[in-house]
Amino acid sequence: MAQTLEAMRRRKESASDLYSVVRVMKALAAANIRQCEKAVESLHDYARTVEDGLQIAVRHRAGMLGNDPVPGKRWCVVVFGSDQGMCGSFNEQITQYALEEFRTLTSSPEDLTLLAVGLRIVGRLEDAGYPIAEDLMVPSTIDNITPRVNDLLLKIEQLRFQKGINQFLLIHHRPAGSSFQPDKRQLLPIDRKWLHDLSHKKWNSQSLPTYTLEWEQLFSSLVRQHLFVTLYRAFAESMASENSSRLASMQAAEKNIETHLNELTKEYHQRRQQGITEELLDIVAGFETLTQKSRAKTP
Repeated sequence: MAQTLEAMRRRKESASDLYSVVRVMKALAAANIRQCEKAVESLHDYARTVEDGLQIAVRHRAGMLGNDPVPGKRWCVVVFGSDQGMCGSFNEQITQYALEEFRTLTSSPEDLTLLAVGLRIVGRLEDAGYPIAEDLMVPSTIDNITPRVNDLLLKIEQLRFQKGINQFLLIHHRPAGSSFQPDKRQLLPIDRKWLHDLSHKKWNSQSLPTYTLEWEQLFSSLVRQHLFVTLYRAFAESMASENSSRLASMQAAEKNIETHLNELTKEYHQRRQQGITEELLDIVAGFETLTQKSRAKTP
């Protein structure tokens, strides 16, 4: 019985330690969600400023935008997953969504160049027959998103000029209420209809801004900022979704551990009380035996 109680005590301590870890991870996930949400919110003003700049740049230069580029058969797709586990079906869902999108883009995996953000989706995509050209790690904090976006922009430039790829697609999760859902966003080419609509959009004040840069230089710089905003939003939304999935997983784990810990505690006390009762009965039985022997010896 003593060994059984000791084993149960160790199981209780292990469950309690795991419960503490789950609570810490739950708190971290909740904090990370809020940080990512604030990053996306702060990005809105920056994105609006870039859009206003593009509106002025194309206001009377819509004819210089040219026609939509001739679409090629080659695509570069950036798929956002996670580096860490314990986030439920986060990676499985985005992988399944990405595989379905791949089939609509091309029938040949050779025409796809895949960039993976998050090591846990690399194996899943490669097992499905889609090799990864390069993988990047998910930023550990919001502050690390900007350098990771710049790295990705450089890689995209290399693919455009060295391999002639002119179509780029982003696939990632985005928050949807208290949950998340997979989404896609075309990065390049820039939607010409959107730019033409901007050129005819009414300006929100009486005075129009002016610029002194050469138009091509200004337009190129604004497009690059637009790409930066799009990629930054994809990183932040994917990270927020990952932590939402992890929070849900930790909440379920916390509930299960609480139930298991309560059962262990109840069983431990029952067995401990049973052991104490058995020891008391042994003592009483021994006392009665000694008493009977003493009486038998008395003349």
